[in-house]
Amino acid sequence: MSDDEELVYVKRPKTIHYGSLEDTERMRQLKDSGGSDLYSGAGSSSDIGQIYTSSEYFDLENEVSKDKAALLEEFERKKKARQIHVSTDDSEVKKNLRALNEPICYFGEGPAERRIRLKELLASLGESAIPQKATKDDDKKQQVQREQESTWYHEGPEALRIARIWLANYSLPRAKKRLEEAAEQLNLPSATKAGRMVELQKRIQSLAPMCSQVGDVRPITNCSFNHDSSLLLTSSLSSMCKVWSVPDCNLVQTLRGHQFYVSAIAFRDGMATDSKGEVAMASGCYDGTVKLWSFDSEEAIADINGHVPHRVSRLAFHPSGRFLGTACYDASWRLWDLEQKQEVLHQEGHAKAVHCIAFQVDGSVCVTGGLDAFGRVWDLRTGRCIMFLEGHLSAIYGVDFSPNGYHIATGSQDNSCKIWDLRRRHPVYTIPAHTNLISDVKYQKNGGHFLVTSSYDNTAKIWSNKTWQPLKTLSGHDSKVMSIDISPNSQHIATTSYDRTFKLWSPE
Repeated sequence: MSDDEELVYVKRPKTIHYGSLEDTERMRQLKDSGGSDLYSGAGSSSDIGQIYTSSEYFDLENEVSKDKAALLEEFERKKKARQIHVSTDDSEVKKNLRALNEPICYFGEGPAERRIRLKELLASLGESAIPQKATKDDDKKQQVQREQESTWYHEGPEALRIARIWLANYSLPRAKKRLEEAAEQLNLPSATKAGRMVELQKRIQSLAPMCSQVGDVRPITNCSFNHDSSLLLTSSLSSMCKVWSVPDCNLVQTLRGHQFYVSAIAFRDGMATDSKGEVAMASGCYDGTVKLWSFDSEEAIADINGHVPHRVSRLAFHPSGRFLGTACYDASWRLWDLEQKQEVLHQEGHAKAVHCIAFQVDGSVCVTGGLDAFGRVWDLRTGRCIMFLEGHLSAIYGVDFSPNGYHIATGSQDNSCKIWDLRRRHPVYTIPAHTNLISDVKYQKNGGHFLVTSSYDNTAKIWSNKTWQPLKTLSGHDSKVMSIDISPNSQHIATTSYDRTFKLWSPE
C-alpha cells in the first residue's frame, strides 16, 4: 500500500446490553449447544456453566455482637486482673507459678512481667486456683502414701499352710490355760495380792550389781537367758558370741563363725544343756547371715542366708521352739520352720527397716517394730495384721509381750515407752522413760508385774506394770546400754553396754 492511499478507519459501534447478564449468558450457552429449548428440564440451575448459587448469607449483626462480647470479656478480665493482689516478692511469684504448673520464667521476662502474667492466670483460673491445686496435690500424695502403707497378701506355699495349722493347734490350748490362770488370779484375796506386790517391790529396791564382767574386746550388743536361768548368751561387735554361767559369770562356750558384727541372739526354750547336735541357740549378723548353734560345738550346725546382704537386727524363737522369727533391714520379717527346714513366711508391711520382733506367750501372734516409727501385730495363724501401733515420733528399737497375753511394750528413739492393749487396740499409757533413745524393753517373764527399759543415757529403769511408776534405776555402766534381759526365775537382770561389759543385777 502506497503512502498516497488514504486509510479508512471503521468505528466499532458500542453495544449496549439491557437486562440481566444471567439471561444473556444462558442464551449464549443455548446457541452453543444447538438451540435447545430455553425452558426444558436441561436448563435448570444445576446445568448452568460454573455459576454457583447458595442460600447461605452473612449475618453481619451476629458477627459484630460476637466481637463486642469478646472485647467486653477481655476488658472484664483485665479489670479483674488489676484487682487481684499478688505478692511483690519474685520468689513467691515463681512459687505460685510452679504451683500452677506454669513456666516460672520466660526468655527476657523480668519480675514485673512475671507478676503481670501471674495476675492474668489467676484472673482466668480464679483466685482460688492455687489453694485448689495444692489441695489436689495433697490428696494425690495421701493416696499414694495410703497405697504404700497398705498391707497386701499373696498365696503362700504348702509348707505355710502346714505351719499355720500346727500353730493353731498349739496356741489354742495355751490360750485356754492362760485365761484359766488369769481367772484364778482374780479370785485371790486382795490382801494376798497386796502382800506379794510389796514383797516384789522390796526385792526390786534391793537390786545391786552382783557381777560385772568384761565380755569382749568390742562393745556388747545383746544378751539372752536360757529357759532355766543357768546360762547367759552375749554377742558383740567382734563377731563372736559367748555363753556364760550364771551367777558366777564364767565363760562356758565361745561361738565362732560370723564374719561381721553380731546384733541378734536367742536361746531356744526347753533345750537341756547336755543335748548334742540339736539347735539350742541362734544368732544374726549385720551381713544378713543367721547361724544356728548347739551346746556341744563351737561351730554353727546350720546357716540361714535368706537375708543377705541386709542386716538382721533381732531374732526370737517361737514359744514352741519349732519356729524362728527374724527382723531384717529389708523392711520385712521372716518365719523359719526348723522342722521343715525352710522359710514358711516372708512378710512385708513396714515402710522402713524392721528392727525388733517378739512372740506372744500363746504363740498365736507376734509384734514387730520398725524404723518407720510404727509397730504391727501379726496373727501367725492367718497372716493378717490385726493391730497397727501408731503413736511414736521416731524409730522403734524394742518390743515385748506381757505374760498376760494382751499388753505390749514398745521403746522408741523418742525417749518414751508406750504400753498398748491388744484387746482395745489402743495405747494405754506413755512412759517418759529416759533422756535418750530406748534401746530395749523387756517384761518380767513369770508374771509381768514389772518391765525394764534400757537406754543410751547409760541407765536401765524398772517400772511397775499397773501404775507405770519408776521402781528402780540401774546405774553403773560407763556408756550406753545396748540391751537387757530378765531371767525366767526373776532372780537376775542382765544389761550389756557399749563399754564392753555386761552386768548381772540381783537382790542383795
